[in-house]
Order: sequence, then structure tokens, then C-alpha cells
Amino acid sequence: MILSFSLCALNAAAQTLSVSAGMVKLEEMVGGLETPWAVGILPDESFLVTERDGRLLYVRNSQVEGVSGVPKVAALGQGGLLDVTISRNFNQSREVFLTFAKPQGDGAGTAVAVARLSETGKNLQNFRVVFEASPGGTGGRHFGSRVVEANDGTLFVTLGERGQAEKAQDRSNPMGSVIRINRDGTVPADNPFVGQLNIEPEIWSYGHRNPQGADLDARGRLWISEHGARGGDEINQPRAGANYGWPVISYGTHYSGDKIGEGTTKEGLEQPVHYWDPSIAPSGLLVYSGKLWPQWAGDIFVGSLKFDYIARLKGDPMHEAEQIRSPETERVRDIVEAPDGSIWFISVGQGAVYRMAPAK
Repeated sequence: MILSFSLCALNAAAQTLSVSAGMVKLEEMVGGLETPWAVGILPDESFLVTERDGRLLYVRNSQVEGVSGVPKVAALGQGGLLDVTISRNFNQSREVFLTFAKPQGDGAGTAVAVARLSETGKNLQNFRVVFEASPGGTGGRHFGSRVVEANDGTLFVTLGERGQAEKAQDRSNPMGSVIRINRDGTVPADNPFVGQLNIEPEIWSYGHRNPQGADLDARGRLWISEHGARGGDEINQPRAGANYGWPVISYGTHYSGDKIGEGTTKEGLEQPVHYWDPSIAPSGLLVYSGKLWPQWAGDIFVGSLKFDYIARLKGDPMHEAEQIRSPETERVRDIVEAPDGSIWFISVGQGAVYRMAPAK
């Protein structure tokens, strides 16, 4: 595969930054990217990067290769090639999970695929779609699209409501929900709505607007970040069968300034663990292990697309304890932890992947 653009060399000069845990260095791992969306770090710290228009890149030892075998995507508005997640048993299976906007006639639906990455990293093998939100709609908004492998091997996938707010309360379709599926796409028998008429059995939780961040904590619980409208961005901890309220309740307003739904609370609907007003446009979410910075163990890191920083959240009630901000944090789209405990993030504004580690 020949790339039609130039990529910068790895390991450019690192920048130092003072944060609450001390001095850190921000090292550019790859630059020259076009609308990067997700990064997945392999056990040997080579890595994969998705670009929304449909390119998957493999980066190893300062070399960048295009990966073949990537599906055709609907690069429509916010849609395209989206998340990439490395399987827990990658050393044995070499499997990766991808999410993307799958073309569906005049529209597109969020799809989940599993494939084997070749030993060279240059192609995907045995590619198969294991879930497809159909029909997904004709608009180009709110695909959600993070995928997380749970401790039991099932997959949590976040799905936006595709700009059709009422769909988030309609369980006959999966839009505006977190779904839970087995690795082969089948439905786990203990999903909360299995066997109930007119409800999609993949649904784990619903009433979500556009969740674009997801991770597990040390106890294996799922956490997500999701975009509100004008205000009302949220952090939630989705529970089986729970309704998170969109668009019946919200801490935001419509972009016109009009009230959303019935207010901020209603019996039977879940409250967010944290919300932002004004909106920060949250994308990517990491629950940090504490491996390199023990004082940050269990803290949640979320990228801001709007205000160009990484938010660190902690406590009960949860609050934004720190804003990590530098030229490198321009429109942070994804944030993940590497095997060595360093924090990697994507800057869409800089077209780059960065690694944050303690400065020596």
C-alpha cells in the first residue's frame, strides 16, 4: 500500500510540562496524520492509528506502514474508520477490534469488526463484521464508536443516536446505547434485555447521546464520556438495563437555546457521575492504573476537543481536578494507557500521536 501523504519521523524532540504529579515529557510518536481518531498500542509498543477517511497505519521502530485489508468506510461527516482496540490475548490471537461507519445504501451504520493483524503488521486477515447497527440513518453525526473488551471477553461498544434524539429511548434499535456482545457477535445470555419483545438484546444501557470515550476501571466497571448538546457533556458508569436519560433529561440546552426535555432529573432516569457546562466536547476516556504516577491511580482522563486540554477527574463527588494543557493537546480525540504505564493521546489539531511519561 502506497501512502499519498508524508508522515513525520518518530521520537521528535520531547517537550516538558509541569503537572500535578511533577514534570512530564511529551514526545511525538508520529505526526503528519489526517484526522486521526484512535490509537491502539501493541504489547511491544508498536502501535496502530486510525484515520477517519479510512486509513489504518502500523508504526514500528520509526517506520510507518499502511495496513491493507481495511473495509470500505462511509467517510461521511463524523463517520469513517473510527476506533481500534487491541485484544487482551493479542500475543496468542493477534486480533484487533475496529469500529467504522459501514455504508448502507444512502446512509451508514456503526459496525464492529474483528481481524487478525499479520506478523508484519502490513495487512488484516480473516476480517469479519460481528455487529452492524442497521438501519443506521442517513446523517453524518453521532456514531459513538468506542469498543472496550471487558474482563470476561465480551465487548462493550458505544453507539450514538445519529442525531435522532428520540432513538435513544427506543430500545427496538441500538442507537443511543451501549451494547454488549460476545467476541463473535452473538449476544451474551446475561444481557439485561435478552428475551424481551421488541428490544434489541445487544443493549446494555440506553438514553445516551454520543459517547466517544470508554474504558474499564480496576474493578472491571465500564466508564464512558459522552457529548451533550449546548452544555451537558457527561461522565457515566453504565449499568445493565439503566436509562441515562437523553433526551428526556439533560444539563444542557439545544443549540438554539431552547430547553431539552423535562429538565435535569426524572424518577427512573440515571444522573451523570459528572457533567460539564459549558461543553468541553469530550472524546476518549482513560481510567489510569497508577503504574508510573501512583498518585493518579483510578483517576479518569478525558480529552477536550473544544478547549484543547486533557481533563483529570477524581473524587466522590467526581470533579475536574486538573487541566493538562500544552500546544500538543490541541483537539484531543483519544487517550490510552500503554503497557509501560505511559499515557498516549491523539491531537487532531497537531495531526499527531503523543506519549506522556515522567521527565527524568
